[in-house]
Amino acid sequence: MFNEHQDYLNNDEFINSQTISSLIKIIHNHPNDVIKIFNLLKLCKAISVFNELNFSVKKKIIEKLPSVKKMKLLNKLPIDDRLSFLKKLPERILKNLIKYLNPEERYKILISLGYPKNSIGRFIIPYYISVPKNWKIQKVLDYIQRKEIKNENIIEVLYVVDQKGKLINDIKIGELFLVNPKIEISNLINNKSTIFLNLKDTEKKAVKFFTINNRISIPVVDNQKFLLGIVTVNDILLFLNENYYMKKKESNKSYLNESLYRLIKKRAVWLILLFIGEMLTTTVMQNFSNTLEKAVVLVLFIPLVVSSGGNSGSQAASLVIQAMALREVKIKDWWIVMRREIICGFFLGGILGLTGFIRVVAWHNLNLFNYGPHWILVGVTIFFSLIGVVLWGTLSGSMLPFIIKKFRGNPASSSAPFVATLVDVIGLIIYFSMSYIFLRGTLL
Repeated sequence: MFNEHQDYLNNDEFINSQTISSLIKIIHNHPNDVIKIFNLLKLCKAISVFNELNFSVKKKIIEKLPSVKKMKLLNKLPIDDRLSFLKKLPERILKNLIKYLNPEERYKILISLGYPKNSIGRFIIPYYISVPKNWKIQKVLDYIQRKEIKNENIIEVLYVVDQKGKLINDIKIGELFLVNPKIEISNLINNKSTIFLNLKDTEKKAVKFFTINNRISIPVVDNQKFLLGIVTVNDILLFLNENYYMKKKESNKSYLNESLYRLIKKRAVWLILLFIGEMLTTTVMQNFSNTLEKAVVLVLFIPLVVSSGGNSGSQAASLVIQAMALREVKIKDWWIVMRREIICGFFLGGILGLTGFIRVVAWHNLNLFNYGPHWILVGVTIFFSLIGVVLWGTLSGSMLPFIIKKFRGNPASSSAPFVATLVDVIGLIIYFSMSYIFLRGTLL
């Protein structure tokens, strides 16, 4: 079967003609020649043989194979076999092998290794320039000149690591040309803070990092702070662009391109919830039915009071949602917005309340309508009711977008209906409460 005197190491035809079991025996009998054998094997046969070998031999092969062969072998291995092998490797070896996987396969393996689907693992580029902190500047510059650049973004920043490959700090390569080439790189990173992302960090966090930091690339580390690669601003922009077109596509499907079943289902859920909320309005009016019977004049102002609260709430919600869309306001700014809207709501309510009071006085004195002997108290009731309802409307309208966004809803599509429901219910309670306070003992 196998002639030991045959020059099999220079005969790829002979090697590839052997069966899988024969090749395993050859490798077992000649362990020192395993790399030469794998260099001669065709990829499909190399994969079959590789899967049948024990872990120590696999580890030797994957470490010693030329880069091109290693890359082809790793990318073509079945996902289960590749995962089973990579899981057993030490961290330092695993992080070096990741760079040989193409983006799609790298993303699959990182997910399988326990990293979240929305983590920045899908964007990581495992090419970067790293040097020990005790190297002199001149040695670093010489090293960079000899380095094979895989991506233009890696030449912006130099990463300083310890002997194990853990990230210590980073420095812009341009700074190396402004200092004495005889000093060590450690002198340039003292008292400097470094920015990095963890491999498990979300894509949104990466977007935030690039937003607040003027960087073309940011290093990515694991939980032990081993430097695994970099994420570039180009990839983050691509992510944002994909999300934009995905949302645009979804919005385009929302009406004409969406089935009637899905359209009815989507709208029915919200309408049922809001209908249940509006039922509380009926409950409130039933509880105050005796009040309405005694002072029918109060019914005339229900639409005026409630609609003013709804209008102010919708207005506040629209302003906050617009500010959120333009990134002028974030969730953490809710307290600032609340303070501003309380003041705005009070003054806006005062303006509308005064207008309502003047309307009652004018209509009564011009004999356009008779509000009864206690018309002045009716006007005062309207005045304070509008202050309370408008204040509640602006407060709820400004805070609901924050609450909805906190729970990952869409403030633009949900805020206005919720504001209307809240103002209808609470607005009536405020109105009837004010009526009871000011008209008790007279009309009531």
